[in-house]
Amino acid sequence: MQKPLVGLSRKNVARELTAGVTLLAIAIPLNIGYAQIAGLPPTAGLYALIVPTVVYALVVSSRQLVVSPDAAAAALVASSLGGLAAAGSADYATLALAQAIICGILFVLMSVFKLGFIANFLSKPILVGFVGGLAFDILISQIAKMLGVKIDSGGEFVDKVVELVTGLGTTNPWSLTIAALSVAVLILGQRFLRLVPWALVVLIVATVVVVIADLDDAGVDVLGAVPAGPPAFTWPVIDWTMWLMLVPSALALTMVTTAEGLLVSRSYGEKNNYPTRPNRDLFAFGLGNIAAGASGSFAMGSSTSRTAAMDQAGSRTQLPSLVLAVGTLLLLVFGTALLADIPSPAIGAIVGVAILPLLGIKDFRMLWRLDRFEFAIAAVCFLVTLFVGSIAGIVVAFVLALINLAKRAANPPIDVLAAGDSPTQSLLGEAPVGTMTAPGVIVIRLAAPLFFANGSVFDDAVKKAVKAVPEGTVRHVVIDMEAVTDVDVTGAESFTALVAWLDARGIELGFSRVRSDARDRLTDLGLLGERRIFDTNRAAIAALASTPQQG
Repeated sequence: MQKPLVGLSRKNVARELTAGVTLLAIAIPLNIGYAQIAGLPPTAGLYALIVPTVVYALVVSSRQLVVSPDAAAAALVASSLGGLAAAGSADYATLALAQAIICGILFVLMSVFKLGFIANFLSKPILVGFVGGLAFDILISQIAKMLGVKIDSGGEFVDKVVELVTGLGTTNPWSLTIAALSVAVLILGQRFLRLVPWALVVLIVATVVVVIADLDDAGVDVLGAVPAGPPAFTWPVIDWTMWLMLVPSALALTMVTTAEGLLVSRSYGEKNNYPTRPNRDLFAFGLGNIAAGASGSFAMGSSTSRTAAMDQAGSRTQLPSLVLAVGTLLLLVFGTALLADIPSPAIGAIVGVAILPLLGIKDFRMLWRLDRFEFAIAAVCFLVTLFVGSIAGIVVAFVLALINLAKRAANPPIDVLAAGDSPTQSLLGEAPVGTMTAPGVIVIRLAAPLFFANGSVFDDAVKKAVKAVPEGTVRHVVIDMEAVTDVDVTGAESFTALVAWLDARGIELGFSRVRSDARDRLTDLGLLGERRIFDTNRAAIAALASTPQQG
């Protein structure tokens, strides 16, 4: 089993500790904002940085991936719990704890049964659309916060837009000023001095200005009193029917975190030359989420932005996460009074700037340029998530993933191969339509498994190749099976019908390059029988062609 804090040494401990201070400066303001997005008190966001972070950091295989509630997870929590309880109520907080625990259990089960591959169904277009829809919904709430306009942040997207537009006349000029200056500092700071924790700078300066100028009396909304003390261990007590009602949203949270978390973990592992273990990472996510549900927090995912910040700071271990946990605990025990006067417009600016990349504008442009169908998938996921809801968005995402998969699998490359003159060349070239591979022989290559989605397509392709040459000239059809890794029952039935069609025309069917791992399956389905099997396509031509081939 991998030891905790692998990669830590005397040479890099100072750098790792410094990176931890940077992570603390980034995480505190963001987690306060994300807790508000989720409809929970600020402490829910801060508690996530203590026990869950420690548990995750000591178990995960990735040396850099940072775990935390993020914008997408917070929005999912808010949208899924909003119809079950009032945001800010005790029942709402209890449901958030239960939801995190269910997520944790699902992660552990995925790890035990090695089901991380399921997240592969969330392709890039689907993630772009789904996360973009959540981010845009969050952005509306943060804009309202920056303007000092009161809206129901837990309401439907259209309702929030209407409330924001109709409430523009109540914009607080001081809130607008604080937000505008905060956004300017954050954007320019990230562009020119990326290593400076600008979110913390904005938070401190804005708070000092509000206190000195008494701007809370001028209508600027502030965070308010934050309860002091460490998180208390608890367990949500709710009816079993409520547990069941939370499962769909927990599944959505689990799938999104799995797809994004494993991708980011693997990419940084490859970049910095250390191994990662996906199922170990899923197990760490599971324990982290269970710890979050048992210590007053909410569902947690991977933080791409914070992981990138740690990579830029030179961190290559999980020590910064432990520094973050200790620093947050000290803040909660000794320094919560410092949080009371934080202005909401500054928090809105910090969260708003942080989620701008999640809108996926560049990704949408890239998809439009490269593949209009995949752009349409992303757009549909975006709109459904925005206007119908996050759960509907994740359901539509999976349906579209399956449609996209079936669309591509139903049209695999099927080529009639051409024999070359050189005996040293592989027989891979495509033959022109209407020609044979060799006199009396057509060799056809299927570059995909044969299954229900493409069985009839392959059947038609072989018939078309046979019909395209003069009648009676084809005596042998050889199927190149090198890329056929599997055959299902429906594909076998289509193949059997094709064999009958060939037999009726006196055409013998043979196989070449049959994979050893697929031979048993083909035998069980009765597709091989007594038919001739050749090691290579050239061997098939040499044995079957009417006129001997040169080379």
